[in-house]
Amino acid sequence: MRIQNSKQAGFTLIELLVVLAIIGLLAGLVGPQVMKHLGGAKTSTAKAQVEELSGALDMYRIDVGNYPTTEQGLKALVEKPANVSIWNGPYLRKNKLPQDPWLKDYHYVSPGQHGKFDLFSYGADGREGGEGEDKDSVSWE
Repeated sequence: MRIQNSKQAGFTLIELLVVLAIIGLLAGLVGPQVMKHLGGAKTSTAKAQVEELSGALDMYRIDVGNYPTTEQGLKALVEKPANVSIWNGPYLRKNKLPQDPWLKDYHYVSPGQHGKFDLFSYGADGREGGEGEDKDSVSWE
């Protein structure tokens, strides 16, 4: 017959608190770095989408003879406008307009202040200007 030890094996409350404190410190150091890279990825995605939409607008102009008006908007890339006779669209692969990474519509103005058209996203804050993730992604830079 075996005699059981009266002490139970396990972790003490102090040991658990030390481990939780270490995990909290690591999360505090790593978390902001991960969020910084996530924001940068969204900004890069927005810039790439602006470039893709600009290319589609150029293809539209080659077929139709001019860029869509502000009223026709980017929708002219996926649906034939009523007053256009030659249209070889849709000009986007997925046949639908993408939203920016912050789930907002891209802004389109034609004629633009910076060129034949202005195409842009206001970034995470949805307002003109900004730094980092709030920086605008524009077609004229």
